[in-house]
Amino acid sequence: MPRLPLFAALLALPAALAAQEEVTPDTPPAETPPADVVPAPEPAMTLDRLDAIIRALDPEAQDNGAVWQFNVGEVQVLVVTDARADRMRALTPVARSADVTPEQMTRMMQANFDSALDARYAIANEVLWSAYIHPLSPLQKDQLISGIGQVVNLAQSFGTLYSSGGLLYGGGDSGALQRALIDELLKKGEEI
Repeated sequence: MPRLPLFAALLALPAALAAQEEVTPDTPPAETPPADVVPAPEPAMTLDRLDAIIRALDPEAQDNGAVWQFNVGEVQVLVVTDARADRMRALTPVARSADVTPEQMTRMMQANFDSALDARYAIANEVLWSAYIHPLSPLQKDQLISGIGQVVNLAQSFGTLYSSGGLLYGGGDSGALQRALIDELLKKGEEI
């Protein structure tokens, strides 16, 4: 691989990353609390609190105390925790890894860089997964809910948009449709 094109690509990277911060017309304005109002910090995420949030999303969720299985629409989601390691992951299977074409693999890696956001495509045990991985105790309620929504969107958009729905560029309809799922899940978790 010649060095000059790679070097040029690296020089262009800061400008490309800065462009990702642009606000699109359908992005709601950020709310800034008054300077004298400091929001109370959320309590640490515990398995009990995680359980309450998941049950707000799906009252029929099943668990064994460390693993939850529930549905978001038609998509089955797993949340796997390890309290001793202070880790959690939300994931859903997408496809058999043997069925993923080289072109799809390239698109997944591109998406992991710019449109998957907090969720990621990953392969384990011969399965392609959509996954959101985060330390457990500092995880905030809205981060968890958004991460779950991104996992579902990323799985559903495999083969088409390869997007978690958290942020898309351009003026099409897809961003609003995918963002609607995350907003719906956040609304379900408001009272927790």
